[in-house]
Amino acid sequence: METRSYEVFHDGGRPVKAWVKGVQVEDGARKQLLAAARLPFIHQWIAAMPDVHVGIGATVGSVIATKKAIIPAAVGVDIGCGMMAVRTTLRAEDLPDSLAKIRSDIERSVPHGRTHHGGPGDRGAWGHRPPDGTVAAWAELRPRYDALVEKHAKLGRANTIEHLGTLGTGNHFIEVCLDEQDRVWVMLHSGSRGIGGRIGSYFIEQAKREMERWHIHLPSQDLAYLPEGTTLFDDYVDAVGWAQDFAATNRRLMMEAVLRALAHQPDLPAFSVTDEAVNCHHNYVSRERHYDANVLVTRKGAVRAREGELGIIPGSMGARSYIVRGKGNPESFCSCSHGAGRAMSRTEAKRTFTLADHAAATAGIECRKDEDVIDETPMAYKDIDAVMAAQSDLVDIVHTLRQVVCVKG
Repeated sequence: METRSYEVFHDGGRPVKAWVKGVQVEDGARKQLLAAARLPFIHQWIAAMPDVHVGIGATVGSVIATKKAIIPAAVGVDIGCGMMAVRTTLRAEDLPDSLAKIRSDIERSVPHGRTHHGGPGDRGAWGHRPPDGTVAAWAELRPRYDALVEKHAKLGRANTIEHLGTLGTGNHFIEVCLDEQDRVWVMLHSGSRGIGGRIGSYFIEQAKREMERWHIHLPSQDLAYLPEGTTLFDDYVDAVGWAQDFAATNRRLMMEAVLRALAHQPDLPAFSVTDEAVNCHHNYVSRERHYDANVLVTRKGAVRAREGELGIIPGSMGARSYIVRGKGNPESFCSCSHGAGRAMSRTEAKRTFTLADHAAATAGIECRKDEDVIDETPMAYKDIDAVMAAQSDLVDIVHTLRQVVCVKG
């Protein structure tokens, strides 16, 4: 008898297939998944990845295929958030003994964090004229954005070019890593920044109003949806697509800035970038075909892993990360996890761990070791080895990366 690689949750709606064997799953995450599974337009089942945990609105680490409807909160507010990684021709022996200057130069090259409540002078935005490359990239993105604002004026009240090419806060990061052959990689994690948040929040509220208008009662208000064939549905799909393009461009611009910072290091030899590169979303919507149906696949904290497709599964600060190749498992809707997944809330992490704990967990890594990053300490996340073991039928590991420099938002 064949043993399933996943567990099945069921509570009156569609089943939830969860790749969580050997990984802790909080009750709140199960409840969120089962609530979404009761919606009438869910296609086949919901797939839950091993990094699954409670999210705002919908579960992080969920893959939801829907027919003729979309749930804005299942995408969330960090639309297009994802990863980018490139391999350079540098090797471990090329790096200087002290990596402090490399970290500080990366921090100067890419705005990160948040100050002044995000207002004027915010260190996480361009406080002056953005670089020429950012200006040119925004010129390409702007026409579609202007068309969105013409229909939905509230989308105009957000940072746009000010955030293009910037990192953000929380779990967003830039890292210099070494692979299993001691080759140097640059990896980063970010999304569509302020404008993605504005788009997500706006359409989540619009969906809730539609449910009220049509007197539709849901297991959770956060599961409010937009039916296909409506103007709001079309506008949201356009807006999400644009935000995903913004996010991919944002990552590309930051990567270029980091590589320039490395190229200007006097202690590094000349180097180039190889053709090994990945740029993938893990908070997004895609039109796909699964089980003989054209569906909308929402991945909130999940990476597409079609057969042969490359993806990135990062660990936490101080933990390994992985470049993976998808196996195209149809039962997961060709998906895998997007990281280790939180094991506890940020508040709980700050209450539980000390600076000494964090310093010990990140020993040997050039990174921040202050109170403001305690919530991102490795112990606040699930064991990445257990997460990878739970999804061995979803992806193959291509490269194993370990951080030597980490810049956090």
